[in-house]
Amino acid sequence: MEAFDGNWRDLQFEILVDLSLWVAGVRQEEDLVEGLLQRAVGTLDAGYGMVATLHSGEQPAVVRAVGLPFDFDSVVALFESDFLEELSRGRIVRCERDGVGAPPFELIAAPFIWRGTLIGVVILGDKETRDGRIPFSTNDARFLQSLAGLVATAVSTSRHVASVEKDKVRLEEENRVLRDVARREGFIGNSPPVDQMLDLVRRVAPTEVSVMLRGESGVGKERVAQLLHVSSDRADAPFVPLNCAALPESLLEAELFGIEEGVATGVTRRLGKIELAEGGTLFLDEVGDLSLSLQAKLLRVVQEREFERLGGRATIPVNLRLVTATNRDLEAMIEQGDFRSDLYYRLRVVVIQVPPLRERRTDIPLLARHFLEIYGERFGRPAVELDRAAVRALVNHSFPGNVRELENLIQAAVALAPEGGVISPQDLGLEVEKGQESDPGEETASLEEMERRHIERVLAGVGGNRQQAALILGIDRSTLYRKMLRFAPRDA
Repeated sequence: MEAFDGNWRDLQFEILVDLSLWVAGVRQEEDLVEGLLQRAVGTLDAGYGMVATLHSGEQPAVVRAVGLPFDFDSVVALFESDFLEELSRGRIVRCERDGVGAPPFELIAAPFIWRGTLIGVVILGDKETRDGRIPFSTNDARFLQSLAGLVATAVSTSRHVASVEKDKVRLEEENRVLRDVARREGFIGNSPPVDQMLDLVRRVAPTEVSVMLRGESGVGKERVAQLLHVSSDRADAPFVPLNCAALPESLLEAELFGIEEGVATGVTRRLGKIELAEGGTLFLDEVGDLSLSLQAKLLRVVQEREFERLGGRATIPVNLRLVTATNRDLEAMIEQGDFRSDLYYRLRVVVIQVPPLRERRTDIPLLARHFLEIYGERFGRPAVELDRAAVRALVNHSFPGNVRELENLIQAAVALAPEGGVISPQDLGLEVEKGQESDPGEETASLEEMERRHIERVLAGVGGNRQQAALILGIDRSTLYRKMLRFAPRDA
């Protein structure tokens, strides 16, 4: 008998090692349930078996059975009413049914516990031997509990991986939708800086927090504000923009807060941008140009969600989301006393940096093509194209005016181009930068020489910024460094 027990322990040990190796990799939850059921039933010679994983709330997720109905609730009903509660405490539960109804006559259950939560159960019924049915031993119960413990960890890992994959697919779909929205709204680009910005837009859009857009003039801050609006729950309500730098203070106050009738001779009642944005989004561009008095009034809108029209006494509640933008150094303005710090911190709950065009040069051909289509159709010249030299000149131009400058260049070139013509760098008003002229020997240059020239051109176009050059070239910085070392002249 001792020899038999020793062999039995060896077999159990081998099964445990086998299962631990099997669950070491990431497996589907269904595979884990199947694998545990086969090993538990086979090793303990059970006539019946069931493995079920549970969702939160102890509802069955994946159920597999041998000789038992797949209905988990029916099997649970064979036990006492506190069955799942006992399992949740990490206990083995037995059920003796001798002489009662149909088999199984004995059941034993072990829980899957992960971080204090019951996530599954393995149930076996009627241990069978050559001599007939015998009870499950204490050793059997411990072995079953060990199997369940191994699989509990694997099930948790499987669920985590599945959740990550699901989130990845969801995020990819949301980003795809957002890119489509961005294209419809006129924000074109798929460079890494733009992808990072759009990811932040996607995450913050469903919230109600105030957003401040930072960036140079002409980068497209109003387009980003529109993206925030159309991607939010307020998309069906108005999007109301106002450029705070475009009007003098007296007119700006009336434009922002509205004006009551009779404030001055001939003045009629007029709603302001705040009121027009009710339920939607108010976008204040160049917010740094607001005077201190208007900043104080805007602070009341942000804090109290109410305002008064110019010349009015009635307090008007307002429900809107505020998005602001500026290219000014507000922090320096606060130190100089030109901008209120309390308003600043309420406006910049989330800051989104809109990258300048020189940091997203791979987007320039996409933007140029976009503007070609718009103005080609508008001016009746749909066949106008850019030649390769013009594209190179655009990619290497510094664009201090950013996207607005690029749009104006394309608009002027299309307006002046003959129908069906091809736009050259000269038509754009750009000179081909040094090193970009056609090289007579380029067609016969080696592949390595062409690669060297291309890398030098990209580096020149980004002012020697190796990180930006690597992004444009689609390689990592270490690869770029190796290529530069390979191309460097070797002194004797």
